[in-house]
Amino acid sequence: MQCDCYVIGGYVRDLLLHRPSKDIDVVVVGSGITLAESVAAKWGKGVSLSVFKTFGTAQLKRGELEVEFVGARKESYRSDSRKPTVENGSLEDDQRRRDFTINALAISLNKKSLGELLDPFGGIEDLRNGILRTPLDPDITFSDDPLRMMRAIRFATQLQFHIEEKTFDAITRNKERIQIISAERIADELNKMMMAKHPSEGFFLLDKCGLLSLIFPELSALKGVEVKKGKGHKDNFVHTLAVLDKLSHHSDNLWLRWAALLHDIAKPVTKRWDDQIGWTFYNHNFIGEKMIPAIFKRMKLPMNEKMRFVQKMVSLHMRPIVLSEEGVSDSAIRRLLFDAGDDIDQLMQLCEADITSKNQARVKSHLENFALVRQKLEEIETKDRIRNWQPPIDGLEIMKIFGLSECREVGILKNAIKEAILDGIIPNERQAAYDFLILKAAEQGINPRA
Repeated sequence: MQCDCYVIGGYVRDLLLHRPSKDIDVVVVGSGITLAESVAAKWGKGVSLSVFKTFGTAQLKRGELEVEFVGARKESYRSDSRKPTVENGSLEDDQRRRDFTINALAISLNKKSLGELLDPFGGIEDLRNGILRTPLDPDITFSDDPLRMMRAIRFATQLQFHIEEKTFDAITRNKERIQIISAERIADELNKMMMAKHPSEGFFLLDKCGLLSLIFPELSALKGVEVKKGKGHKDNFVHTLAVLDKLSHHSDNLWLRWAALLHDIAKPVTKRWDDQIGWTFYNHNFIGEKMIPAIFKRMKLPMNEKMRFVQKMVSLHMRPIVLSEEGVSDSAIRRLLFDAGDDIDQLMQLCEADITSKNQARVKSHLENFALVRQKLEEIETKDRIRNWQPPIDGLEIMKIFGLSECREVGILKNAIKEAILDGIIPNERQAAYDFLILKAAEQGINPRA
């Protein structure tokens, strides 16, 4: 078609960093859509083509490979929007509008210069030195599109790069501009950052530049240590990030990582001073569980089973710790298995990550106790099959046995069976449950139907 085109951006960066990437961006000096349509015709079967005329882009998909074609362009912005006014431009115009020098690198796909690297802003040197820097004045870059501030911190966390001083200072100056960015786009950057090897680094950077208090005030509220009568509590912000990093070494479950980030989120609102024992945070796990829906809703995180999983982890995270400190009874283990269900292993991972003491003897003691809890969990599950368990006699059968309609007594009897099995009074078997039910009903003057 005799039009110049180049692979550009993240694919080139990752190629040079030897990181896997399946998304390829191709910039075309001309019509990206026309070229994409031509390539799709050449590729033939198994290719899907999506055209976005408003943005002048088209995307090809074949298997796991995605290639996006866009015409080279230059952009201008209004102060109240991150959506630019776009006009056709040169390759260098397109490179100039990129967020960071390491994302402005381009490789020629043209026959006469195939494979040539075009680097007008020193991106290669920044890649070598592990530096994030904007191609143009960072104040303009971040003011035009404030999402780039979040991207800077996310890339720094993912790639273990350093944000150049002038670039970081510009983020601090322009932090208020983040308010024009949608919660969905911010959440997307946070989720990518959360999946880094050491996600804490991103949250420390967000705090340092002032973005954290704007996008996540509840997390920012964890910061600091208050001292009274010579007693201070730990810095719950530092502790939370230590837990997050520790968990991340063992789990790549995004929502378990969110549970780690939120496990102590209610400590600021539950903090109290007690003259006898010092600082307390009573019920912070239960209050934290109640705070999570509002946080997820505001941040446009999913209001579904993923949120409920995070709630469950936050609500239950104190239970194994208390068991490990107070001794392990079969009854307590049954109740923990019943409440945690299939999520018990992930709960234990969270609780083990929650041990961040600098006292190694204390850490060793806690981990040994947790090992005992894990052993008892396996023993009780093998014996009593409590995980995801439902009582062997349900409410409908109770109504049928005694000729009752829906009423308070049915719930009382059903709950009595559950409690008796969890307390080990009767085994988790139908006949034992039936015999117990008849005795309990007789105590309340309820007899089986003739």
